Amino acid sequence: MGDGKNLTPIPYLKDKYSGAPERLRREAEAARDRLFSNRTLPPSQPRKGDPIRLPPGVSAEAFESAIQDLRGAIGAENVQITDQALVDGWYVESPNTHDAFHIVDQEGLVSSAVVYPGSTADVQAVVRWANRHGIPIYPISLGRNVGYGGAAPRVPGGVVVDLGRRMHGILDIDGENASCVVEPGVTYFRLYEEIQARGLPLWIDTPDLGGGSVLGNAIDRGVGYTPYGDHFANHCGMEIVLPNGELLRTGMGAMPGPNGTDNPTWQSFQHAFGPAVDGIFSQSNFGIVTKMGMHLMPAPEAHQSYCFTFPRDDDFEQIVDLIRPLAQRRILGNIPQLRHVIEELAITGKRQHTFRLDGDTNANRQLTREEVHVAAAGLPLGECAWVFYGTQYGDRASIAAQLDAVKAAFAQVAGSRFFLPEDLPPSHYLHDRARVCAGTPVLRELDWLNWAANGAHLFFSPIAPTRGRDARRIHEAIVAAHARHGFDLFPTLCVAGREIHYITNIVYDRGDAGAKARAVRLMREMIAECAAMGFGEYRTHLLFADQVAGTYNWNHGALMRFNETVKDALDPNGILAPGRNGIWPRKYRGKGWELGADDVDMKVIGPKL
Repeated sequence: MGDGKNLTPIPYLKDKYSGAPERLRREAEAARDRLFSNRTLPPSQPRKGDPIRLPPGVSAEAFESAIQDLRGAIGAENVQITDQALVDGWYVESPNTHDAFHIVDQEGLVSSAVVYPGSTADVQAVVRWANRHGIPIYPISLGRNVGYGGAAPRVPGGVVVDLGRRMHGILDIDGENASCVVEPGVTYFRLYEEIQARGLPLWIDTPDLGGGSVLGNAIDRGVGYTPYGDHFANHCGMEIVLPNGELLRTGMGAMPGPNGTDNPTWQSFQHAFGPAVDGIFSQSNFGIVTKMGMHLMPAPEAHQSYCFTFPRDDDFEQIVDLIRPLAQRRILGNIPQLRHVIEELAITGKRQHTFRLDGDTNANRQLTREEVHVAAAGLPLGECAWVFYGTQYGDRASIAAQLDAVKAAFAQVAGSRFFLPEDLPPSHYLHDRARVCAGTPVLRELDWLNWAANGAHLFFSPIAPTRGRDARRIHEAIVAAHARHGFDLFPTLCVAGREIHYITNIVYDRGDAGAKARAVRLMREMIAECAAMGFGEYRTHLLFADQVAGTYNWNHGALMRFNETVKDALDPNGILAPGRNGIWPRKYRGKGWELGADDVDMKVIGPKL
């Protein structure tokens, strides 16, 4: 299945809003070919169940009547029934019907239909339609939050509202204000290319992969790697369709501008008068964001990326304690990454078995420590245990002074080594990190997926204090859990002055039911064990959201009671993304939809009939 023949042409930005940029043509083709060469699953599979997965409690006749009503509201060509074979595709050609990285059965979380609104008014029409017919809707920007559920609706049979296909306008780029206004379908690739085309001295902040939605990533509180790496903190002004179809603008946008124009300070000041409500529309199901302002970074005079290596696994605690004061004093210029050396192997795009000393291509096991270090010794950075990737910004004199301080700190770790990009071959990952840390979106992180056949991944993303002893506790728990379930551990630590995003990437074969089941058990155990130590996730896959939300249970779950109160007030019919981020409306609450620590098979998502 993976011979690479008969592949459709890759879409590029000149032809499609969600495509890859032309400058990455060679990388995109190589990434796709590697992924497809490692596949044993067919491109698509016949549906096993009913041709259409109906929304819960909705008959086929009622659904058909509702769909006709929806087609009349926004155009028949903008409503697509999900009755075809499901295609997982790949990152640049990802599905909007289900999760391409399905951790349960491919049809376990599938939509009944996909609708394509072309304007805020269309979104309002879709929301009002959902209220009339009692059908759950699930909005997505692009469905590329891979590792967290993709485009799948949390309630199977829900109608996916694909905001990206027809709402992908860059509505404004203000060079003087260093800001922009975008619709949900604007990718990091597209925003970057537009700024370059206009010749503006502005940077965007991009995650590791550049094909995601600028708006969608921000409201899911994603992160990047420049000084503007906290994406939600750098949003400014939102336009939101509420669950009853009413329109809301947050911040200064709540005040009309002169003569019917937008308020001139809407993208200048995040707040307004009274309560700051923007936050309740991040990681929630309280509204659909159709426009968002984002602050952009004025291009610095210079920047310098680099990496350090550290020789021993046991250096970990000391490294974290050295990073903390550097970050708190803002000597470190960006949100750096601390990675284990096994990730140097994975980013080569090679299969896991190629690094086994016994040559066994079938054994389902972790690499041993010896195998990791032997393989690392043959790579450009040489044998080591940890790799720190950082970037400094400013004028050249200040960068030199900053680097001197960083070098002096890390020199306290015996055997540490320092590398600049020019010290390493052009294919080395440091060059890609340098692009990302300079606001240039890339595709390199796709190479991880080749670690397993039919490569898919699932993120476990807890937060820990930037203290060596705390980092060691969470690290040891995650190491032990991975060993129990036979998965290689890929820890990426995004280390700030006071907290660490400990990003764990579980790579599995989505064609292997046993591997998927082990990944689910691994996730369930890590969520529970880390929460018991006080470490909670900041973001999670939609099937684990109930369990994660349940760990934030101080004062007998006061936070969830508040969220449910807000949900029921704004969405009394429970139509908007029920269950997203663990928030269920009254219509579904306590009726068998919630998934907890004991739900490991998940063969049925929803009430057990």
